[in-house]
Amino acid sequence: MRKKIANLYPGQYVPMTLTELRYIVALHQTGHFGRAAERCHVSQPTLSIAIKKLEDELDVALFERSRNQVRATPIGQRIIQQAQQVLEQVQVIHELAEAGKDPLGSRLAVGAIFTVGPYLFPCFIPGLQQGAPNMPLYVEENFTAALREKLRSGELDVIIVALPFTEPDVVTLPLYDEPFVVLMPADHPLTKQEAIEPQQLERETVLLLGEGHCFRDQVLEACPGLGRNLHSSAEPLQSVVEGSSLETLKYMVASGLGLTILPASAAQLGTYGEGVMTTRPFTDPQPTRTVALAWRASFPRPQAIDVVSRSIRQCSISAA
Repeated sequence: MRKKIANLYPGQYVPMTLTELRYIVALHQTGHFGRAAERCHVSQPTLSIAIKKLEDELDVALFERSRNQVRATPIGQRIIQQAQQVLEQVQVIHELAEAGKDPLGSRLAVGAIFTVGPYLFPCFIPGLQQGAPNMPLYVEENFTAALREKLRSGELDVIIVALPFTEPDVVTLPLYDEPFVVLMPADHPLTKQEAIEPQQLERETVLLLGEGHCFRDQVLEACPGLGRNLHSSAEPLQSVVEGSSLETLKYMVASGLGLTILPASAAQLGTYGEGVMTTRPFTDPQPTRTVALAWRASFPRPQAIDVVSRSIRQCSISAA
């Protein structure tokens, strides 16, 4: 059937399937046949044969293949970019159909960065379920870069990120501003002060998140001295220790390993017992971050976005 259709439109139409487009996009994103096949839930031979068949039909090489690397050719990059747009539009068709049934009755996939999700979801999800009791919910925590990609591909409908966040054809809605605080052992000398100046941390052992966390970048921007010492070849005035999550950093502070900087929502200390740690604000102007929603401009369920934003704002107001 594939060859018969092609012969009807010689030189004008090359038949291909959405599945093949998904395969080439997955291979481009992962750079590995095995991981691409795993993402697409097929065997590696199935994916490899389908991509080779598409290359034969288009009469171009989409990928350069070597023993250790797979990467798109220049023409392959252009075709893959177009394939991504096609898949996004297919997702819009599905979303339009679902929205036509019940905008608050269809599944909503929500993602959040690691430094927001654990502290917002416990309050946000019950509120969302009250506002939209018939809307199935999927939630995920991830890095900003991964959430961005999943939003573009349609795997996520709306994401919760820290600004700035820019992406073509994506709408952002600021939700609330959140100050940063310094977390330290309860017996630390800096607890004698009502507020901390960023420069005072330059002689302390400061615990930071690892590379890839946008909050790490925001902390280094708020306290530039930490970044200078971190990248200096000279003997640093202070040491920087990295952790994988904010909760890990809190445990490290509780163990007396140093100080850390947290968004205010992550500064709850009840589980660590009284008298173990304490927080202090920064002096004015206090460093803050703006938490926002982001969704595709084509997303056809504005009612779902509205109920999400209301639920989050109620959480941030009650927390304040």
